[in-house]
Parts: sequence; structure tokens; C-alpha cells
Amino acid sequence: MERSTVNPWTWSEQLGYSQGEIVSGHTRTLYCSGQAAMSGDGKPLHAGDVAAQLALAMDNLEAVLGAAGMSLANLIRLNVYTTDVDRLFEHYGVLASRLGAAGVAPTTTMLGVTRLALPDLMVELEGTAVA
Repeated sequence: MERSTVNPWTWSEQLGYSQGEIVSGHTRTLYCSGQAAMSGDGKPLHAGDVAAQLALAMDNLEAVLGAAGMSLANLIRLNVYTTDVDRLFEHYGVLASRLGAAGVAPTTTMLGVTRLALPDLMVELEGTAVA
């Protein structure tokens, strides 16, 4: 797989994402459902703690990627949904550092929403990966 970043402006690179990515030569695409701060048995965890929810949502996204033989390095698209954009930005380093460590800056959209599937959830991550 070959990736080419499309960044007509460089400011997004400082935030850990690209404006666009061209992917060629891939053989598989994985569309991940939204991953949140859920335990292995489907219970929401870390009520009220955005940083902990973001970290666990990242862990769960990585688990889905790993089960498909991929990693964060294969992530080309990441949608971030949150019930509190300001609080999420306070802890955005949790997300940016994990993506940076994987050497990836996927195209990203962040959306503030009224609520997620379960009332205690504050963050949900939805990804697309290619290999």
C-alpha cells in the first residue's frame, strides 16, 4: 500500500491529522464501527472522565484493527464524536500521541453531538483502515 498526504495547508499537521490522503495498491479495507469506553463484556467505563474514555476508545479501536491484522499505522480516516468538544480538546494529546507513535496522521473529523449510544459515554471513535 502507498499513502500520499494531501495538505495544501500545514496547520493541520500540528494537530496530528492530514487534510487528505491518497491510498493506492491496497488489497483490504476495514470499516470500524464506533469504538467507545466499553469493557470486554459491553459495559461503559470511566463515567465523567474524558481522558480515560478517550484512551479506552483508542485501545478498543486498536483491538479491532489488530483482529484484522492491522494497526493504527493502517488508519486512513478517523471520525471523533464527543458530547463535549472543549473537554475533549483538553485531553486531545491522548489521541494525538498514540497516532504520532504509530507514525500516522489520518484524515479526521471531530463532531460535537448531543449524546452517544449510552448516556455515560462521552467519546466515540470510528475508523477506516487499509492494508
